[in-house]
Amino acid sequence: MASQPAAHRRADLIFRNATVVDGTGAARRAADVAVAGDRIVAVGDCADMTADHTVDAAGRVLAPGFIDAHTHDDGYLLVHRDMTPKVSQGITTVVTGNCGISVAPLVSSAPPQPLDLLGPPALFRFDTFAQWLDALRATPANVNVVPLLGHSTLRVRAMPELNRAANAEEIAAMRDEVRLAMEAGAFGVSTGTFYPPAAAATETEIIAVCEPVRTHGGLYSTHLRDETDDIVPSIEEALRIGRALDCQVVFSHHKVAGKRNHGRSVETLGLLADAARLQPLCLDCHPYPATSTMLRLDRVRQSTRTMITWSTGYPPAGGRDFHELMQELGLDEDALLAKLRPAAAIYFIMDERDVERIAQFPLTIFGSDGLPFDPRPHPRQWGTFPRILARMVREDQLMTLETAIHKMSGLAAQQYGLADRGRIVPGAFADLVLFDADRVQDRATFEDPLQLSTGIHGVWVNGARVWEQSTQTDSEGSALPAFSGRVLERHPADTDSALRR
Repeated sequence: MASQPAAHRRADLIFRNATVVDGTGAARRAADVAVAGDRIVAVGDCADMTADHTVDAAGRVLAPGFIDAHTHDDGYLLVHRDMTPKVSQGITTVVTGNCGISVAPLVSSAPPQPLDLLGPPALFRFDTFAQWLDALRATPANVNVVPLLGHSTLRVRAMPELNRAANAEEIAAMRDEVRLAMEAGAFGVSTGTFYPPAAAATETEIIAVCEPVRTHGGLYSTHLRDETDDIVPSIEEALRIGRALDCQVVFSHHKVAGKRNHGRSVETLGLLADAARLQPLCLDCHPYPATSTMLRLDRVRQSTRTMITWSTGYPPAGGRDFHELMQELGLDEDALLAKLRPAAAIYFIMDERDVERIAQFPLTIFGSDGLPFDPRPHPRQWGTFPRILARMVREDQLMTLETAIHKMSGLAAQQYGLADRGRIVPGAFADLVLFDADRVQDRATFEDPLQLSTGIHGVWVNGARVWEQSTQTDSEGSALPAFSGRVLERHPADTDSALRR
């Protein structure tokens, strides 16, 4: 129980009688939590403290705000500052710029796929990464931001043809953009060699372009070159890049995709566990056996089912099954692809047991990987974190509540080098979520994905409330226009030791 100086005996906000799960993995305990300004100032018995606002938290869990370690919210943050899909889940921080795609630095009226998954072309208006960060700071959203720079975006900016390796001049131009972005506040660089704009990029190119990541203490995040049959050599490539850059590697949305590869998470997690003894790494995942991205025939052929989320070429395809459309329109796969694209889809491509095994891995944190501008998004955009709490913790008991919260907050903060975030301790920033562990539940489905979760009673970002559950029904709520989110800074000093424990 932490004692506080007399100067802190008055607070702005006190949570009374909460069940505190503090983000460290420690056992839950009954406690009061006091907040002054943007910081937690006391945890324990605060009976002698007064506050402007008091929340009766009896029967509810108070936890650090959840860190969504994998998002594509780069542009959504500016257009929909309320961030309702995220704050309604208890999320207080989002990691942007994943899979090699970021809205900056790029000015384009027609960004190629998959960059268009980030939203409409008008979002691609920032000539430098710093300009985008300045826009976030000038018009903050309801969540904090951990910004990554996308390698594919750099290729689109620097290269007239993308179906080849970069030449020395292009590498130098991209490397300079990485340096400028790191100086402006990027946490690191992400790649997506699975996708067409970067598929021709060599390991040598990536290492050369990302050299400033080493000098600035950044990280390397990657959507692997292949997550199906060649997943092991793809993992090994990423590990080599991490060693060459002497930096942490983040394996995005780790999965083993395709019917032939179901069960191979035993193999990939064993490889990652061995590698983690020698170099810093982590991985993120979401709790669904389906993924979502641009429409590709290789993914269609590896999946048990493919649902179209949107199609520019044939808008009525939205929400329809790919193979049903083939029969209805009398087209083969190639002809239907040509008719639909540009388009995106949900692919039922993973095995449930692999999803569970990856979620339980000690170095796994959680990310939604949602595509926020999709008219019919994957339900992970609205339901990821409540689904973990409801399905994986309460129903299937794959992990304890304390472990799940640690992965959602304290562990994620360690891995991204976030100082004073992800824990409920005196001095930490007051990013907090109050929820009912017995009733929290995702409601978003593949058929009806734009659904609020239930049981999330309140969310605070830097001490300001950004989400409030309706007092009339727990299936309704509203985002509050606090706009108290910040662009965060990376402090990686303790990251390596935390990962290697």
